[in-house]
Amino acid sequence: MARFFRKSLILAGIAIIPFAQSAKAEPHRYELDPEHTTIAFMVDHLGYADTLGVFLEFEGGFTYDMDTQKLSDLKVTVQTASVESFNEARDNHVLNQDFLDVANHPVMTFTANGGTPADDTSGVVEGELTLLGKTQPLKLDVTLNKAAKYPFGHGRFTLGISAQGVVKRSDFGMTYAVENGFVGDDVQVIIETEAWRVD
Repeated sequence: MARFFRKSLILAGIAIIPFAQSAKAEPHRYELDPEHTTIAFMVDHLGYADTLGVFLEFEGGFTYDMDTQKLSDLKVTVQTASVESFNEARDNHVLNQDFLDVANHPVMTFTANGGTPADDTSGVVEGELTLLGKTQPLKLDVTLNKAAKYPFGHGRFTLGISAQGVVKRSDFGMTYAVENGFVGDDVQVIIETEAWRVD
C-alpha cells in the first residue's frame, strides 16, 4: 500500500517507464484478513506510561495496482464497542460519553484515496477519520513489508502492511481529562495487517 510510484527502468542515467509495463497495469481489490490484522492504540496515562488498547471488530479494503503503485478506495470501518484495553472497569468508561460514546456512535471510519511515496516500500497515506460524528484529516506512515502469494492456507496473493499515525482526541470533541493531563490528547494509532487479493 505504501509503494505508490511506477517502477522505473534506469537507462543511461534517465528514468523511463516502459510502455508495455504501463499498458498491462491492472488494479486489484484487497480486503483485510481479520485473523491477521491488529488495530491498536496507545495513549498516555498521567505521564506514567501509555495504556494499550485494541479494536476487535472491523472490516476494510482498498484497491491497489502493483504495476503503477496506485492506491484508491481505501475504507476501514471499526465497531467502537469492540474496544479492549484489558481492564473491564476502564473499558466500561471508554465506552461511555467521556470517550467513544458507542451508544450514539457505534462505528468510526477511515477513508483515503492515494498516497505519497517516501521510497520503494514506504510512504504516507492521507485520508479522513470519522469519529464521534466529526470528520478530521488523518495521516498514516505506511510500510509495505511483503507482497507475495500466501505460502499455505488461503493461498491468495497478500500484502503485509504496517501503518502508524496520531489522532488528537480534542479534534473530535473528546476532551475528557485533557486539560488536567490525566489522559493524553494524542493517541498513537498502530495498524498491522495482512490484506489478501479478492479479484
